[in-house]
Amino acid sequence: MSSGKSRAGQRQDRRPAAQAQRGPAAQRPGGPGLGPTDGPAARRQPPQKAGSGAERRTRLAAQRKAQARRRIWLRIGIPAVAVAAVAAVLFAIFSNSAGSSSKAGAYPYQVGSPGQGQDAPGFNLAASTGGSISLSAYRGQTVLLFFQEGLTCQPCWDQITDLQKHAAQLRAAGISQVVSVTSDPVGAITQKTHDMSLTIPVLSDPNLAVSQQYHANSYGMMGSSRDGHTFILLGPDGLIRWRADYGGSPKYTMFLPTTSVLADIKTGEHPS
Repeated sequence: MSSGKSRAGQRQDRRPAAQAQRGPAAQRPGGPGLGPTDGPAARRQPPQKAGSGAERRTRLAAQRKAQARRRIWLRIGIPAVAVAAVAAVLFAIFSNSAGSSSKAGAYPYQVGSPGQGQDAPGFNLAASTGGSISLSAYRGQTVLLFFQEGLTCQPCWDQITDLQKHAAQLRAAGISQVVSVTSDPVGAITQKTHDMSLTIPVLSDPNLAVSQQYHANSYGMMGSSRDGHTFILLGPDGLIRWRADYGGSPKYTMFLPTTSVLADIKTGEHPS
């Protein structure tokens, strides 16, 4: 009996000793069932900042808006730059008027070269009236040359119709003959004049050889590939007395009343 009691006492004595060896760190103040992350050490982790998720969403939204603005600018800005470049090129083409001046008015026009006081370059071109017409055939007469765009420009043909209707006023102003020049083939312009009952001769300058001598293809909406809307008045001596390039900037006029042409001739021949 004494030996059994002594063993039980020894076992009881060992338990406090073992607990003492493990020390306070081994004890679980939180009570049974708490794991290593359930104590005060776990609670000491820094808390998440309030609103941090909302701030990230705000930043992402701002970035998306900035990207959208950049995409819009690329869609709008690049075409705008291209349009500006094309406009600059067209302006350079339409304003190709070296040695020219301009006149303001209801129908503003430029004045190209050769101009007033210069010799009119000669020509011999196929005509809508049949055969060919030479400028020298009109020596001793006052002739109004009308360089025009051609079949692609109906207002240009309406201009010839209006000139024809005002033949009496043109003669009263001392103009003996009106002659038109365009770059279309003679067969096509002959048919056009027949369809419109035009008696004013229209000459065919398919390679722009004559038009380039007069620089009449420098003032129009089609660049240098066609004539614009140019009137040149030649005196009996073959000298240019007046010139108006209506087809260039700023209005690129393709028709104006014959009365306005006569008024501009009067002002241009005797400027105040």
